Amino acid sequence: MPKLTVDGIEVTVEPGTTVLQACELAGKEIPRFCYHERLSIAGNCRMCLVEQEKAPKPIASCAMPAADGMVIKTDTPLVKKAREGVMEFLLINHPLDCPICDQGGECDLQDQSVGYGKGGSRYDENKRAVKDKYMGPLVATTMTRCIHCTRCVRFATEVAGVPELGAIGRGEDMQITTYLEKAFSSELSGNVIDLCPVGALTSKPYAFTARSWELRKTDSIDAMDALGSNIRVDARGPEVMRILPRLNEDVNEEWISDKTRFAYDGLKRRRLDRPYVRVNGKLQEASWNEAFAAIAKGLKGLKGEQIAAIAGDMACAESMLALKDLLAALGSANVECRQDGAKVDPAHRASYLFNSTIAGIDQADAILIVGSDPRHEAAVLNARIRKRFLRGNVKIAVIGEKLDLTYRYEHLGSGPAVLKAIADGQHAFAEALKGAQNPMIILGQGALARPDGDVVLGLAWQVADRCGLVKDGWNGFNVLHTAAARVAGLDLGFTSAGNVDGILTGAQSQAIKAVYLLGADEINTANLGAAFVIYQGSHGDAGAKRADVILPGAAYTEKDAVWVNTEGRVQLGRRAAAPPGEAREDWAIIRALSEVLGHKLPYDNQAALRRRMLEVAPHFSAVDRVTPAAWGVFGVNGMPNDTAFQSPIGDFYLTNPIARASATMAECSSIARGETLAMTGSDD
Repeated sequence: MPKLTVDGIEVTVEPGTTVLQACELAGKEIPRFCYHERLSIAGNCRMCLVEQEKAPKPIASCAMPAADGMVIKTDTPLVKKAREGVMEFLLINHPLDCPICDQGGECDLQDQSVGYGKGGSRYDENKRAVKDKYMGPLVATTMTRCIHCTRCVRFATEVAGVPELGAIGRGEDMQITTYLEKAFSSELSGNVIDLCPVGALTSKPYAFTARSWELRKTDSIDAMDALGSNIRVDARGPEVMRILPRLNEDVNEEWISDKTRFAYDGLKRRRLDRPYVRVNGKLQEASWNEAFAAIAKGLKGLKGEQIAAIAGDMACAESMLALKDLLAALGSANVECRQDGAKVDPAHRASYLFNSTIAGIDQADAILIVGSDPRHEAAVLNARIRKRFLRGNVKIAVIGEKLDLTYRYEHLGSGPAVLKAIADGQHAFAEALKGAQNPMIILGQGALARPDGDVVLGLAWQVADRCGLVKDGWNGFNVLHTAAARVAGLDLGFTSAGNVDGILTGAQSQAIKAVYLLGADEINTANLGAAFVIYQGSHGDAGAKRADVILPGAAYTEKDAVWVNTEGRVQLGRRAAAPPGEAREDWAIIRALSEVLGHKLPYDNQAALRRRMLEVAPHFSAVDRVTPAAWGVFGVNGMPNDTAFQSPIGDFYLTNPIARASATMAECSSIARGETLAMTGSDD
């Protein structure tokens, strides 16, 4: 391995390491604008210049491979002068916008001009001006500020897989543009805002609303999909002002989807901020005591089997456990967290986890995607598959819809017949899986949330068993969920034998006379029949419209809560803002209701509730770790029907009550449907 000296410190590095990385291993800070750890090397800003012994001039450390015997100096008069000169050139055309720039206070150019700049300029010519470009409703552009680092161009091409950004012109006339002046058609487009080292690309919804130093910053977990992206919620007073990604190499690296980043304006629209009770067919405002009294009256005289509960896709673990315990006290086992009716096997944890882990995608050399559209179900996970694709030596195949997943794949067919052929060893891709070192199957909800989903699950198990997907140190059987609440609900036993269809059928036949909806808005509420409906949630969405009693709950940014992502990783969300009005945390509402119903739950605080959680699912104690699931036999043997797999995501931007309340997401949805219909995978 190469051994080099950096400012008198000997450093041994891996082959292929750059001089810049070697300097950082030696504890030296190297300024940079164009270089980024997750993007290809451009070497065009020259801010990372260092001195190499015997070299005729300073070298760009980001583009120079470290070689054995190199002697590097990072803090000599020559290096200082070179960096001052580079900074002087960068500022020739940069406008003096800092007082009005949204990047102010967190700008790399500001920081590095103070740390490495000269403090003055010899240039007094007029600065050039560049026309701003249209990139859609999410990214605001002030291209006069652009320093041509090309981070955004490389991100669009390499990570997002949508090569719609590029440079035109040369020299002083060079401009970064979308070519056709249209919206950036990627579900990850907002990440260019974080990548931009200056104020050329900023958040359009956040523009001129707050300064970074005014905001209260809270580390939390995203609940827009099942990936569990690590986020930072920035709030001012009671209002969430923006959401940014946090670094977690095992989950989302440093990316988040546009829905995660921009749907926060839905947190202040269509909110439920007080209880409501339906009187003479109309919902009327009520006090908490009146709402609880109405529930007690509605449940009076009902047997346990006549009461049911359905948890929504954004419910936290604490609220589901409290509601399950309450229904158990009422004598009911009719609880269900699978709104879409997915046919996983709750008795076998391996049947519903992304067992190889998200980071395991990096090791996969054969990937079979079944009934899933990862680009819209988990955009950041799809970017990870693309990253693996770009490294080469991987075979990717899809059974389901033909979609643009931003990487090349072999389309094997659209229905379960192909999956059965692979399970029976009668398809060529079966040999590809058998011959792979780390083969992987990704089973989506489009394959499981159908009447024969249990049969499809059984076929997928046969593929895993017969093609060697499960071996020592590797489990390549993966289920990709779309709901943030799903794995926690399955772990805690928030399921019933009849699935959600059994509850809805019972409500229609009046065998079930009361249904408790815990943020459940994705079911067809017309199927609730004449049942007495209690809706507890944060937004006035489908469930609230059907409710007889509404209890206002907290959104995911407004409570300390446990979330479990699709790979089974237990993560803690933190409260970043207070719920509006009289809304309360969900578990606390259920605890208070239990006392009114005469079945007081045995926990008065969240700590006691979490101790109860550990009794039900001990692996919840392993925070931010994945507890492997034991492999077993699951699924049903039989013949699936011939219906083609369909993605469960009709519109990426409108998948939950918060997103549907967001004006920003509504605008994105409108643009996607009108201009890039194929991108959404929707036929609406």
